[in-house]
Amino acid sequence: MQLPIMEQFYTIQGEGFHQGRAAYFIRLAGCDVGCIWCDVKESWNAENHPKKNIAEIVDDIKKYPVKLVVVTGGEPLMYDLTVLIDTLHQNDYEVNIETSGAHPLIGNPDWICFSPKKFKAPLQSVALVANELKVVVFNKHDLVWAEENRKLVNANCKLYLQPEWSKHDEMTTLIIDYVKAHPEWELSLQLHKFINVP
Repeated sequence: MQLPIMEQFYTIQGEGFHQGRAAYFIRLAGCDVGCIWCDVKESWNAENHPKKNIAEIVDDIKKYPVKLVVVTGGEPLMYDLTVLIDTLHQNDYEVNIETSGAHPLIGNPDWICFSPKKFKAPLQSVALVANELKVVVFNKHDLVWAEENRKLVNANCKLYLQPEWSKHDEMTTLIIDYVKAHPEWELSLQLHKFINVP
């Protein structure tokens, strides 16, 4: 089995519940969600990126002393992730995925970061099994979107609001005020951008 790979890199997780942990990222190419503020638009067209087989991907990871692998995109749920995730588990890796939830989940990750986008509606089947709901806040109306998606997730799902990077200062202030009024939510910052790592 082969998957289109935009990039692979070893860094720290900069966002959400696992922020600060060493992590190996597999960024799959291909996305049909099309967020206007996406910072990896070059990932959208899978045809522009080489395909790798699962063994090659795992061999790349083994070069690093990492335990956590994050599968992101693009939109990773455009693909059947069963073989990739099972192979990573067989090699004793913890596997997280980051998804908009716009496609069915095929595979068994250890952690699902569900980050729904208005540009393509998420599936409730993904929302229900999410461990983490992370909503990117580009304007105040995204707080309404956040609450709509909160109704879709399970009671144990962690709730995060994250300022869109180009409007960071303005949206962070808005989110802080919102979290203070709705303490079930938490602020997520893109730590990797502050410290200038991938």
